[in-house]
Amino acid sequence: MDVLRKIKTKVSADFKMRGLMLRPDASKYLVEILESVNPNELEDVIEKILDAVEKQPLSSSMIELNVMETAVQDCSQSCDENIDNVFNIIGAFDVPRYIYSVERKKFVPINMTKHPAPSLCGVARDKAELFRERYTILQQRTHRHELFTLPAIGSAVDESRNKFQLKTIEALLGSTAKLGEVIVLGMITQLKEGKFFLEDLTGTVQLDMSKFHNGLYTESCFVLAEGWYEDSLFHVNAFGFPPTEPSSTTRAYYGNLNFFGGPSTTSVKASAKLKHLEEENEDAMFVVLSDVWLDSVEVMEKIHTMFSGYATVPPTCFIFCGNFSSAPYGKTQIKSLKGDFLRELLYDILYKYNIIYIYFSSNHSSRFVFVPGPEDPGPSTILPRPPLADHITEDFRERVPFSVFTTNPCRIQYCSQEIVIIREDLVNKMCRNCVRMPTNSLDIPNHFVKTILSQGHLTPLPLYVSPVFWAYDYALRVYPVPDVIIFADKYDPFSITNAECLCINPGSFPRSGFTFKVYYPSNRTVEDSNLFKNVF
Repeated sequence: MDVLRKIKTKVSADFKMRGLMLRPDASKYLVEILESVNPNELEDVIEKILDAVEKQPLSSSMIELNVMETAVQDCSQSCDENIDNVFNIIGAFDVPRYIYSVERKKFVPINMTKHPAPSLCGVARDKAELFRERYTILQQRTHRHELFTLPAIGSAVDESRNKFQLKTIEALLGSTAKLGEVIVLGMITQLKEGKFFLEDLTGTVQLDMSKFHNGLYTESCFVLAEGWYEDSLFHVNAFGFPPTEPSSTTRAYYGNLNFFGGPSTTSVKASAKLKHLEEENEDAMFVVLSDVWLDSVEVMEKIHTMFSGYATVPPTCFIFCGNFSSAPYGKTQIKSLKGDFLRELLYDILYKYNIIYIYFSSNHSSRFVFVPGPEDPGPSTILPRPPLADHITEDFRERVPFSVFTTNPCRIQYCSQEIVIIREDLVNKMCRNCVRMPTNSLDIPNHFVKTILSQGHLTPLPLYVSPVFWAYDYALRVYPVPDVIIFADKYDPFSITNAECLCINPGSFPRSGFTFKVYYPSNRTVEDSNLFKNVF
């Protein structure tokens, strides 16, 4: 009885800390469940159940029995028991949306907030929330960084480490005296022609800019500005990006929330079985090509060669990114593209690649993922971009069952790994819109990757340069940082690792001498492949 009393006391205390109360029947049910839990794991189990309770649309702080039963059931479901969770393709419009709650200091699903369901026809509030959410996510991440974490009251202070305190623009504007050694987190904007400002949730201040750290600084990106404030002007000594944070650090704060999407109720990264399966399958590989021009004879000849080489060692997945036509926007583009899919690529898959086609019914067959490019036919160039229209691809999909035409960007969950794919010419766009270009132009890929990961967003550009559907901006987040980001950009190929994230650009297949990338998830390595070489 002493054990049950201790469990009941702990449960009651932990729920009260989150502002929740248990009905007697709910408390009795939970205590009976926790009685069989290992005492060393009790605290973690209660924490998971609390998270599961808070995910539900609660009408009051008093927890009923049915809410508790649902929470326990969610926690007991093991995501790795379902074989469907080994490989999943997640469209941009299927990505779950979480809102960071400043009051509760945690992420909550949108159905627990007052936010309306997203719509393509966004309203003015959606545009404001777009930047507000970007700022709030970076702010909470920055505050947790060791350079900005203030020591606890009464604790010893390590004098060897300088601690910084973030100021708001409101604090600057409210000062009548000169302020030195100030650091502000804000967004770069150009409110007047040729004059740049820093903006946060409290106001704007004009900038006098000088030094920059590494990165591609554009309008609408968020920066840490260090300098001094006097006479309504913020004199910036140095610009830096908000510190990046590996996925492991983020999840240590927010548990196993499934930010990424897919059928699992929790993050697949918590599955030991999927992790083991991923490491055990050493033959798994992803072949990635960009600018697969189906109307180009030379490109299709190289595709023939590639399929012939892979016929005996089928990859897990072929990722074909657009543009799928070398001559976009013509009046016959749609008709031509439909014919190219059927006549050229379908012939290759069914006959040149027939060894794999025979085994389409098995789990060893290759999957074919098609991501549209910015010049492929579609409703607009706004991101997220829907898949190629059904009437273009329906015949192809009927004959190749393991083909998926998805959105741009899209996500792939393979075992415990999270992979993000975007087909957009971002490097050139960011370079053209830089406030100040880096001095070392040869290191552009590193600057680019650092910028994307620090911003936690795939397109940290002004909306007039890279438009997005306001209400679906969250689908372009890369927070927590995924394992792999594939930038199918026409810029030169590169492979860079930053913040435990592998960033890959296969380059334009026809423009880069028919090069492509092969990713091996078992050891998280990437291989440069070229059809001019004997790579098979």
